[in-house]
Amino acid sequence: MRDQRARLSDLALLVRAPAALSVPGDVLAGAAAAGNPLTVRTFGVMGSSVCLYWAGMALNDYADATVDAVERPERPVPSGRVPRRTALAVAGGLTAAGLGLAAVAGGRRGLLGAVPLTGLVWAYDLGLKDTPAGAAAMAGARGLDVLTGALAATHGQPVGRALRRGAGPAALVGAHTYTLMTLSRHEIHGARARVPAATLAATTATALATAAPALRQFTRSIPRRSTPTTLATAGAALAYLGAYGSAQFKAVRKPSGEYLRRAVGAGILSLMPLQAALTARAGAPVAATVLGVAHPLARRLARRISPT
Repeated sequence: MRDQRARLSDLALLVRAPAALSVPGDVLAGAAAAGNPLTVRTFGVMGSSVCLYWAGMALNDYADATVDAVERPERPVPSGRVPRRTALAVAGGLTAAGLGLAAVAGGRRGLLGAVPLTGLVWAYDLGLKDTPAGAAAMAGARGLDVLTGALAATHGQPVGRALRRGAGPAALVGAHTYTLMTLSRHEIHGARARVPAATLAATTATALATAAPALRQFTRSIPRRSTPTTLATAGAALAYLGAYGSAQFKAVRKPSGEYLRRAVGAGILSLMPLQAALTARAGAPVAATVLGVAHPLARRLARRISPT
């Protein structure tokens, strides 16, 4: 029994299990933008996206086994706790599960988002990661995840309409992800302070763009009471900037590998308040509140299993 528990814990480390809490919010933000955030299809697509995210993490460790043996020997694959072929099998199995859930939950429309998302994930891990296109590929994958939510929420409506409605949130989530990937390139050896300074500026712009509709509404409502949607949007955007921005600010002051790695970890989980802000501004403050409440839980779990 003890060996079995150790095995399961190693697999949880392999896929960075708690980091998957940052995934359903992509789908929720897209579905909210499309006007129908909580449906059975939406929950099915959330499950699909979680499977594809975990698949990408396992595939990442399969592809990076040689590099991790030098830079991160404590990881499950280089340490020998999870054989490399097992990592590949886990990635393949989770990919199949993700595509299957997308097909069951959304039919052809579900696969319209899941298939290109899968292609980007595998292309990133097996070839694009260390190229100039790597950051853009992963940003595109996260953006596609948002669009899958918009597609799921507008079943029976024109695809183009769904994509247009989800485009704004997808762009903002993609911009956030681009900053993450930029920082992650330096989380072993560190970087010059201008790298986290640039990503901090981009994060601030992302937070302001996300909260802009709420800020406009707030100025119009004074001295009248602001709506729950306005307050939830502004509060979540501020939480996003506080969590991710503060970690980047520390990295600016000390741009070592350790502090950049902390900023990356904070950025992965800070997707949740960003998604909450996007969901709230689309008119779903209750769903946004659920994401906001889940963020502290994800941070606690990340102390046990690193999201990076």
